[in-house]
Amino acid sequence: MNKCLKLSIIAILVLIPIMMTAQTPFPKISLGVEESENPTDFIMTIQILALMTILSLAPSILIMMTSFTRIIIVFHFLRAALATQAVPSNQILVGLALFMTLFIMKPVITQINDDALQPYLAEEITQDEAITKAGVPVRHFMLNQTREADLQLFIDLKGDGEVKTREDLTLSTIIPSFIISELKTAFQIGFLLYLPMLLLDMVVASVLLSMGMMMLPPVMISMPFKILLFVLVDGWNLIVKSLVEGFV
Repeated sequence: MNKCLKLSIIAILVLIPIMMTAQTPFPKISLGVEESENPTDFIMTIQILALMTILSLAPSILIMMTSFTRIIIVFHFLRAALATQAVPSNQILVGLALFMTLFIMKPVITQINDDALQPYLAEEITQDEAITKAGVPVRHFMLNQTREADLQLFIDLKGDGEVKTREDLTLSTIIPSFIISELKTAFQIGFLLYLPMLLLDMVVASVLLSMGMMMLPPVMISMPFKILLFVLVDGWNLIVKSLVEGFV
């Protein structure tokens, strides 16, 4: 993968000066609406639009099936607890959450590549078999992080009756169960992050009240102490370590 990326960058750097100095005109791409006498052309257009719609939603769908949901919610709770408003920025939090998600999901991605993608590219298995094998590690990851009560909720709502084995569960049942389990876990972690910060706010507010400084916002005084406490305990290291170990 790294070798292909390097070759692509080198090829782009070589081709750009050649294209800039070449006398041949650049290709032009245009889109238009024309009449067609063949009904299959219209069907093909609808299929392309449907595919583009699915591809536009694919990142959101994949994100909801990974560890990204829990991580980004915990980061936002942490920022709110520290009362630092827009620091770190959303771009930094999302970027860190994405890289942590890649780190956590690496075994799943590797298994998909070894069991499904590479055999399919080598024409050893069919497309349906590749899709089935690719879904196995994803299902296993989500089921390991999903609570039984959440699974049972969607099983009862779906009305399929009693499910004997996990293999009988469909993705339409597993995915929403996994999402609400991740939300509950993230909110529990956020509550624990708020407790020491809330205690510090109460101590500062009590001190300001005893000094008669009722017009001074306690958050303005407590925020530096929150940051100091967070740095002294090496907060980022502890939070990232806890989040990663929570998926092991």
